[in-house]
Amino acid sequence: MEFLTFDAQACTLCGKCVDACPFGALKMEKHGITVGDTCRMCGLCVRQCPERAIHFEQRANEADKEKWKDFLIFVEQEQGMIHPVAFELIGEARKMAAKVGYKVNCVIAGGEGTVKNAHYLLQYGVHKVYAYEHKELEYFRADCYTDVAADCIAATKPSSVLIGATELGRSLAPRLSTRFHTGLTADCTSLDIKANSDMVQIRPAFGGNIMAQIAIAKSRPQFATVRYRVMDKAEKVKEPTGEVVVCQVTDKMAASGIQVLSCEILEKKKGLEEEEIIVVAGRGAQSETGVELCRQLAKTLGGQLAFTRPMVENGYGDTAHQIGLSGRTVRPKLIITCGVSGAIQFTSCMNASECIVAINQNPEAQIFKTAHYCIVDDLYQIVPRLTKLAEKRKEEEKDGLSV
Repeated sequence: MEFLTFDAQACTLCGKCVDACPFGALKMEKHGITVGDTCRMCGLCVRQCPERAIHFEQRANEADKEKWKDFLIFVEQEQGMIHPVAFELIGEARKMAAKVGYKVNCVIAGGEGTVKNAHYLLQYGVHKVYAYEHKELEYFRADCYTDVAADCIAATKPSSVLIGATELGRSLAPRLSTRFHTGLTADCTSLDIKANSDMVQIRPAFGGNIMAQIAIAKSRPQFATVRYRVMDKAEKVKEPTGEVVVCQVTDKMAASGIQVLSCEILEKKKGLEEEEIIVVAGRGAQSETGVELCRQLAKTLGGQLAFTRPMVENGYGDTAHQIGLSGRTVRPKLIITCGVSGAIQFTSCMNASECIVAINQNPEAQIFKTAHYCIVDDLYQIVPRLTKLAEKRKEEEKDGLSV
């Protein structure tokens, strides 16, 4: 393989590198040492060679783009259900596929019910769904899932692989990109594709001060993780024509160095990403009093209170309720920002909301360039009035129902 090179003149064929390899990738042949596909670039052989005859170079592979086609979506399951980010990835992939004449395929792995979920995916216009169902895949174990996904990628040779930027996806994606010696762009907020099949992966960079456009020009496949709730969900098709391909899970794929001793399902609470109404307390809230005003407004509207990063750093909230690059990406029907300046680190993670209302004393605040409705005033005066109006509306609706 290209990333491991042997100096034939320096090598004494002592075999120490072969013995040191934990993956059995090195073999002693008649003409010297060969490297197999199971090599994981750990570098142990390099360190064990007494003659320094092995050189380790981790670099991207150069691939023939004509041999790598179509999109492959990794479909995550959560408690036996398809994670909603999968439908967003399918929707975005279908848009790009139409530009270059590609098909959209999926790979799904898990325990009992995985094949059933694979058939459900066909309604969203995918061409093929590769299903790996096995009892050992019921719980996520990074080594098993990497082997399964790599098996599918090696067999189908997709041009691009899209994975949700969830806890699972952020663990899986870098392992796969390393396995295939190619690039990965994490936490993308937008995607596009060129005529030559290079995917344009867009994400905030340099602390969110710019939106970087990243392309993997030479190697394949192209890997990208995409944040949940930043893209449109795929629409169902009237007459699905796709098919489910049930793939064999070998003993080697199912074997893991991780043993699951017990599993407890935690009570699922509605996450900020699923919320339809959000009130955000920014630095302008200044104190617990301001935060409490925002909390009351959120409660009255039937939504959740969220925070900007400075507010979390000052102890007013937690990261589970933080909006921004280091927090959550949201797409509610209504979001009201209170005392938020509107830095790109924040706005890039909420600008797809259906209705954005901004309250800020500074008429030049950046948030007003993103908001649909702008209120230039003191939040300590405006927020209580909005809360009273919301309470009044609720009372009127209650009275109307009781008549």
